[in-house]
Amino acid sequence: MPTKTLLMALIAALSAILILLAVFWEPVPPRPIARIAPHERLPAATAPPAGGEFTLQGAQGNVRLSDFRGKVVLIYFGYTYCPDVCPTSLSLLAQALSELAPNERERVQGIFISVDPERDTAARLQEYTPFFHPQIVGLSGTAAQIARVAEQYGARYHKQAPDAEGRYAVDHSSATYVVDPQGRLTGALPHASTPTQIVAAVREQLASAASR
Repeated sequence: MPTKTLLMALIAALSAILILLAVFWEPVPPRPIARIAPHERLPAATAPPAGGEFTLQGAQGNVRLSDFRGKVVLIYFGYTYCPDVCPTSLSLLAQALSELAPNERERVQGIFISVDPERDTAARLQEYTPFFHPQIVGLSGTAAQIARVAEQYGARYHKQAPDAEGRYAVDHSSATYVVDPQGRLTGALPHASTPTQIVAAVREQLASAASR
């Protein structure tokens, strides 16, 4: 039948083309993906920080440190485009929160303050922080507001020069600042503190508040 003969000829031609491609085709190697240079972890300020009250922008409006009076507050300065340090720190904090007993956890609040207000809107932070734990709230503000709060707590940060596509990293200190239930800065946990160390710091502040 002519139709069958035509079909067989077409299959033969396609097979020949595939064989030629397999023998002679040299794929073009993929272009390397441009990456932002990882940021540096800056040391905290050398002068003892005072801590204290602040007001920044959350997804539902202004958020004050005093909104969490009666709770141990753990404050971390970072940014949502951070490729490594921030996700590590927030994951460790989230694990620590999960290891607390429910009655302890309800007296603890995590705060993630963006040092990249140009890109980190309150809405973006609202999507980012709950991925780690629902008791971590993301806050942003104007560049001047962020600078003022960072100075209060001894955090440092520096925006790198953008690359050709406008992308950039932000170098920043990576400590987690511990605020007691009375709103006083009591110290800072270094980067990569384990969940056990974070839990111990929280329980120390809870016990201290209960003894007063």
